[in-house]
Amino acid sequence: MKAAIVLDKKIIIDDLPTPKIETNGAIVKILGCGLCGSDIVKFKHNIKNGTVLGHEIVGEIVEIKSSTDFCVGDKIVMGHHVPCFDCVYCKSENYSMCRHFKETNIKPGGFAQYIFASEEHLQNTVFKIPNNIDEVTASFMEPLSCCIRSIKRANLLKNSKVLVIGLGSIGLLMGQALKALGNIVIGADLINERLQIAQEHNFDYTIKPNDRQKTKEFINSITNSIGVDAVFMTSGAYQTIPMAVENVRDGGKIVVFSSVNGDFGYLNNDIYYRELTVMGSYSPAPIDLKDSLDLLKNQKVKVESFSTIYDFNNIQKAFDDTIENRILKAYIKL
Repeated sequence: MKAAIVLDKKIIIDDLPTPKIETNGAIVKILGCGLCGSDIVKFKHNIKNGTVLGHEIVGEIVEIKSSTDFCVGDKIVMGHHVPCFDCVYCKSENYSMCRHFKETNIKPGGFAQYIFASEEHLQNTVFKIPNNIDEVTASFMEPLSCCIRSIKRANLLKNSKVLVIGLGSIGLLMGQALKALGNIVIGADLINERLQIAQEHNFDYTIKPNDRQKTKEFINSITNSIGVDAVFMTSGAYQTIPMAVENVRDGGKIVVFSSVNGDFGYLNNDIYYRELTVMGSYSPAPIDLKDSLDLLKNQKVKVESFSTIYDFNNIQKAFDDTIENRILKAYIKL
């Protein structure tokens, strides 16, 4: 089968063995796969040659041996990790820290013609695509579920005022999910086109934060001068950290939802004296995948205009365009 592999800082199409069913599970023919920001991070930071990236998968089951109700011909969308549900991490609802979660993955990766999905995946992270959404929309189930997980972790009161910093595809998903779950959402980004998309997708307010003082004045004007209840950090720029601290209220929450280049963080005394909560959120649990698909199915979160579609043979261009911020989101059609 054909697969896109990493080779010396490039993505090339190569021949790999087609997966076979050796234990219970399914062979899934990949219809398409979204390009995630985490794929870009891995690609840019010396990932092992031969790796097949991609996990925002849409596919069709072509072979199956399973105790589940799935069958050949089912069009499915899936998550790529399965927690054990029994370890200290799972019992504490830190599912993405579960060692079994980290060890389970699809094989070889979503940028390939076929993958093997284990019985565990079929039981927990695989869902039939609803009739009323297309495959590109379905591919957003996994990234949206990550957002839902972070919102649940923040445990916000209804009608909380929330600032989302960074309006790439994740920030736009995050803002819509926050709105769908009953919050008042402010979106911040330096790119005018992204602010416009946020306005078109139900954000309550948007701001271009190129002046720190004016940004703070704007946030104060809509929060009675106390700051937002929570900040969701969906930008990978470390320069946004001071903006988060300046605009969250005393006792508020900062949810870290992206990595940054370099060793940057939050000051101990800001956290201590202001009783701030700074928390990370990484990957979803199976229930978050289901909740995400429900939001997409019920059109509480809309993504129709987000993706640029690339043919599999042009996958390197999809990576290049994403890295250079030429597009909002890439979907690789196989």
